[in-house]
Amino acid sequence: MKLPSLRTRFHLLSQQRRRPSGFTLVELVLVLTILAVLMGAAIYQLNKSGFFEQAVDQTIKSDLDNTISIALESYRNAAGRFPTTEQGLEALVEKPTKDPIPDRWYSYLKEVPKDPWKQPYKYRYPATKSKDGYDVYSVGKDGQDGTEDDVGNWKPTEAK
Repeated sequence: MKLPSLRTRFHLLSQQRRRPSGFTLVELVLVLTILAVLMGAAIYQLNKSGFFEQAVDQTIKSDLDNTISIALESYRNAAGRFPTTEQGLEALVEKPTKDPIPDRWYSYLKEVPKDPWKQPYKYRYPATKSKDGYDVYSVGKDGQDGTEDDVGNWKPTEAK
């Protein structure tokens, strides 16, 4: 068996080195552009389908039903009544300084939760809309109290 000469081996190796490997800059830019277009279309479809609104509604429902309502019920069990409107939800974080000051008080929340638009939830006692004895609500996306987009413990959230 005859082995290739040194010159032949060197020639083969040099040809292998000259073959380009990997992707060119144009190919990379093209792939990234296609991915960006696909991501944009996916986000558009999610927004169009109401996915983000449903997520916001679920966040509000969770805050109202789980976090705030449980803390208010715990406050009532310890203090014998719900906080007043003036004391607000802050009474769940710090001991109230306005009358009626509860004899037994505990910190029920680390901080007052904010709605998905970073606005503090509103609180009213006694309730004017809810059957729970108190009203807790988000002023909604527009940030205005008393408008159609307000969501509270008196009105179930609806998928849009």
